[in-house]
Amino acid sequence: MWSVSFQRRFLHSSSSLMKKLKSKSPAEQRWLQRQLKDPYVKASHRLNFRCRSAFKLLEIDDKFRLLRPGYSVVDCGAAPGAWSQVAVERVNSAGEDPESPQGTVIGIDLLNIPPLDGAHFLSCHDVTDPTTHAKLLDLLPGGQAHVILSDMAPNASGFRDMDQEKLITMCLTLTDLAERILKPGGSLLCKYWDGILANKLQERLSSVFGSVRILKPNASRKDSAEKYFLARVYRKPGKGS
Repeated sequence: MWSVSFQRRFLHSSSSLMKKLKSKSPAEQRWLQRQLKDPYVKASHRLNFRCRSAFKLLEIDDKFRLLRPGYSVVDCGAAPGAWSQVAVERVNSAGEDPESPQGTVIGIDLLNIPPLDGAHFLSCHDVTDPTTHAKLLDLLPGGQAHVILSDMAPNASGFRDMDQEKLITMCLTLTDLAERILKPGGSLLCKYWDGILANKLQERLSSVFGSVRILKPNASRKDSAEKYFLARVYRKPGKGS
């Protein structure tokens, strides 16, 4: 699978990064050096994933089988599209396996998302906007999704508590989205940054999902506060809760 063209592309990228080191600040140099040493960055180039985050979703899905052929998936904060790449393959939304049901993948981001075969992207869209919700209802088969994915994160301000609060707030909006589009029994996977407000999000998820797990994929950097909530068996508020 690791073709010669991908290997050449990575070698070229590594060479380019090395040239850039000389013109960068010490902090930027440390980041670039970390990229050069990161095995997931290397593997993402080899396998043509848009970024290393693809391996987080691959690891989680290999263990919990969230994404199945024929499923409808909404990928929130999709840019640059690595999670959507994984979802397209796992739910067969490009129809590459004619023997399996064909799923649907819809990605949403405030940023532009480069096109991807098998995915429908709503670039420059706000996941909290009712207009975006209306478009999702039109695009999803039957107006419902089996899975909501979120690797969203706010632009870093440099103040950890403030950034963590922003991300928790963003994640809380996903429960509102779930009420609009998620099938009963469906799943939600969302990134959060660990901190005192994480309990608030966990309690909210537990109120509408039958099971909530905390995950830290191997592809998440060890020095990062990044974790994921995997919430499964969705039940709409007021129905069995």
